[in-house]
Amino acid sequence: MNLLPKSHQDFCKADYWNNFFKKRGHKAFEWYGEFLELSSYLFKYIQHKDKILIVGCGNSTLGMNLYDADYKNITNIDVSHIVIKQMQKMNKTIRPDLLFLQMDATKMTYNNGEFNIILDKGTLDALMANNDNDSEILINKYFEGIERILPRNGRYICISLLQEHILRKLLKDFALTFAFRIIRCHHVEIKSRAQHEKTMPIFMVILTKFMKLSQPILEIGLTDDSLVRLISTEEVVEQIIETQKAASVCNSLYKGSIANDGEIYLDLHKPGEKEPRYRVYILDQVIVKERRSYAAFIVPQGRESDWLFGTKEGRQELLKSTQQDRLAIVIFQRGQNFETLEKVKDELAESIKMFAPSELSKNHIPFLSLGSDIGKRNICYEGNSDISGPFVVEEIENENCLYRRLIFLNNLFVIQSEVKLKQVMSRRKKSKCVVDPYYLACNHHLYMSLGLKIALKNSNVGESIIIGLGGGGLCTFIRHCIPQTKIIAVEIDKTILKIAKEYFDLVEDERLKVEISDGIEYLNKSRMQGKKYDAILFDVDNKDATVGMSCPPKEFVELDFLRTINNCLTNDGLIIVNLVARNEKIRNEVLNDFRKIYKFVASYKLNEDINEIIFCYKNEKDFQIWKNMVLESAEELNKQVKSNDSAVEEIFEISSVLDNLKLES
Repeated sequence: MNLLPKSHQDFCKADYWNNFFKKRGHKAFEWYGEFLELSSYLFKYIQHKDKILIVGCGNSTLGMNLYDADYKNITNIDVSHIVIKQMQKMNKTIRPDLLFLQMDATKMTYNNGEFNIILDKGTLDALMANNDNDSEILINKYFEGIERILPRNGRYICISLLQEHILRKLLKDFALTFAFRIIRCHHVEIKSRAQHEKTMPIFMVILTKFMKLSQPILEIGLTDDSLVRLISTEEVVEQIIETQKAASVCNSLYKGSIANDGEIYLDLHKPGEKEPRYRVYILDQVIVKERRSYAAFIVPQGRESDWLFGTKEGRQELLKSTQQDRLAIVIFQRGQNFETLEKVKDELAESIKMFAPSELSKNHIPFLSLGSDIGKRNICYEGNSDISGPFVVEEIENENCLYRRLIFLNNLFVIQSEVKLKQVMSRRKKSKCVVDPYYLACNHHLYMSLGLKIALKNSNVGESIIIGLGGGGLCTFIRHCIPQTKIIAVEIDKTILKIAKEYFDLVEDERLKVEISDGIEYLNKSRMQGKKYDAILFDVDNKDATVGMSCPPKEFVELDFLRTINNCLTNDGLIIVNLVARNEKIRNEVLNDFRKIYKFVASYKLNEDINEIIFCYKNEKDFQIWKNMVLESAEELNKQVKSNDSAVEEIFEISSVLDNLKLES
């Protein structure tokens, strides 16, 4: 039997409710939870001496339960005479003082200030199922009655789903004369989930009447143990909507699989804090039947940029390796303090359980991690670039090594620059940290350096240009490991140059110069001046995320500019490009344009990275001879690094150097 209305307007009609209760009979209909789950919230705001009016009581047991809990002054009203007769008959003997009266809540006839408490469990939601003009007129009458029959310090307590139009109406009509508090009724949701029912956030709105407020009193409690005071009504709306959205996601996770979607993520906040504390990625294995395992994986601070955790492909690989049917991957957010792994687990436990599938919702959820600690992160500097936006310089301790990183906050999972720090003794015999010049964090930098080594193999002195400085790690490595080249680094952002010098030990001298300029403009100027370079390296990111190519910017690979670059090369000069294109069509179009200008085009695809290094010569090359030069240059770089720092392992594994090398021309 379908007991739900066919039209939203039916909720407002007495005939609908008469018919509803005839069909339902004496079985109680409890909107938004039963008394046991609501009682702990109600008892905080209702005193035994209060005179209570329950509006739209239906055949709910709420009034009876309150009466049995020693609240003796209760009146229940409902528009349906059918349900009122049922409730009067049911309670006549056992609860003789519990009143049930037929009355329309929008036409209440009580005296001014007659009730201390007006209790509304789903009635407002029923009356205002939509936001049309008729509903507005009806609710105006309802709210006028509430305000009239409540005395000063009286309370209107409304249990509701708080759809946006209802919340905004409450705020508009009551926020200047009533103290406004919203509590999320978690106990109701927990019971619904335990019974494998769809769970939606249930809220209790507690409005306490004042004569007039100089400014709104707005409080919200979305967890069991804290209230947060907000400044504006828009903040209230925003927080409730975000709570409802998150609950919708949790419902989807509870009932279904997201394997076809790849992954979803949610940010977890502390009450009252705008910045998230954790980001949680949820992934499902592609399975046919029920899910039998679920775990949470905590990523140590500083490891979130690793391929395994910082990319969709990597997270799918982690899901497979853990052999879980569902995996929640927890990322620590910057600007937050974390103590121990155990405390983090305790803090996350309830939230992680909310993401469990229905089959496992009652199980203990295991936590997985890489070790027994949460990693260490120290912010050295926070700044803002006019070009790249906000950024941080931070130090990360991983596996007993200390690293310093430059991170642009608009792309949190990409390390812009990273150096390794090592301890040395100063002249005054004091220990200090300095940048290790022989460490390269990015494999693509390693192969760009290899390309430069090849370009200068038969030259005692050469000049190269690098577009894109970042923290200067690539320039510093080349300066130490390929001594026969002079480097001009072109960086558009003077703020980044300052950071490279102060935090990444970049040194300008006769072998390394930095020019603050737009890379395209600088090379166009070089062409007009007839300058020639043995190698031109592009290691610059694309700020336009809509293009489908992260590196380089689209303008750097257009045909006209490729011709400009060609004119800036020596006869045997080499173009080296860090290409990052997730879109295969775009990648192929770029390579096709390279082939129109250059007679030799080769590529090297990095394992586990989307980066691809493109090598272009203006003249023909024998590919096998060039591959031999690649091997020889890799061996020479290994020796060069080893001779300067015996503690450094070989940077190239010679046996695999040619594995992903491909001729494109």
